[in-house]
Amino acid sequence: MMAAAWTVLRKELLDALRDRRTLLTILLSAVAVGPLVLVLMSTLVADLEQRAEAREIVVAGIEHAPTLRNYLQRQTWRIRPALPDHESRLQRNRAGEPLLIVGADFEAELAAGEAPRVELVSSSANARASASAARVARLLQGFSQEQATLRLAWRGVAPASLQAIELDERDLASPAARAAQWATLVPFFLLMAVLYGALHAALDTTAGERERGSLEPLLINPVPPLALVLGKWAAVATVAMLIALLSCASFLPGQWLLRSETLAAMFRFGWREGVVFLGLLLPLAAALAALLMAIAIRCRSVKEAQASATALVLLVSLLPLLTMFDRQREAAWQLAVPGLAQVALMGRVLEGEPMAGWELLLPLAVCAGLTVLCLGFVARTLRHAALR
Repeated sequence: MMAAAWTVLRKELLDALRDRRTLLTILLSAVAVGPLVLVLMSTLVADLEQRAEAREIVVAGIEHAPTLRNYLQRQTWRIRPALPDHESRLQRNRAGEPLLIVGADFEAELAAGEAPRVELVSSSANARASASAARVARLLQGFSQEQATLRLAWRGVAPASLQAIELDERDLASPAARAAQWATLVPFFLLMAVLYGALHAALDTTAGERERGSLEPLLINPVPPLALVLGKWAAVATVAMLIALLSCASFLPGQWLLRSETLAAMFRFGWREGVVFLGLLLPLAAALAALLMAIAIRCRSVKEAQASATALVLLVSLLPLLTMFDRQREAAWQLAVPGLAQVALMGRVLEGEPMAGWELLLPLAVCAGLTVLCLGFVARTLRHAALR
């Protein structure tokens, strides 16, 4: 049986290699996963850092507030006058800086001891403006505290008497954990690369064989159906595991493309992380190969198999969102869900957190059990087809 399975494996691998266009597309997409994700992350962080270093504020009516102008200049902020259509540009995401509007009576009200009103105009639908608005609000809060301190000192009141406590902040997150907040998409992209890598090969070796009319002649040969299934599954799993290997390896040179020095200093993906990622993805690749074959074996065309596999692709792509939107510690049952367990554990690897032995063995056992069940179903289906 093993000799027959080996023969089928070689035949399926040769068939997969002949479809060079599809194979090249899959391999290139797997290699491009790492650099593409890191470039997108680096571009986002670099843009935020650039805006933070620019220290630029757009103000309308700054001529009415020389005291505020003096404060902004002392804080090394550059004041830029607002254009007449700045608010409409904020709404259309054409501008990334919020608008500060100062009233004509600002200086007079400030001198009279009153609280002059200023208006900070932003758009919550504009991500860049929202991020900058928070920094401008903190800047204005600093101006307000400075004026309050001067008023208390003028009246002979010690400003420290109004401060009941002193707050010292301490961040317990390690640099790896802070970097992992930006790298939440890395496990997700790896998972999807493995899934799509196994998808084409699994559909072609089952529904594709039936559509081309080559499955029935194959069943006539004196080869046990289980040997056929093992050979076909080994070929599909090999392709999926190759995709996993290339995707993990692509992050090693991909780190050279990081534009943000802060992210480059925090993000660490070395050989150790790559090996652990690969150890988590290989059993999942084998299980996905078997599951996709089980879905496609009853379909009569590749198009029908693609429609049937859409539900699985959607489910696998939605499961990791549980860990991305729910930042609490993952529950134990999540480690028994293929796909979700691998994403959660890969996230913990990026954070540098230790993992217990059972946390690694449980996803492995679930993937192994799922593989055996799916292969048994495919072999049973082929056996019935051979009898008919």
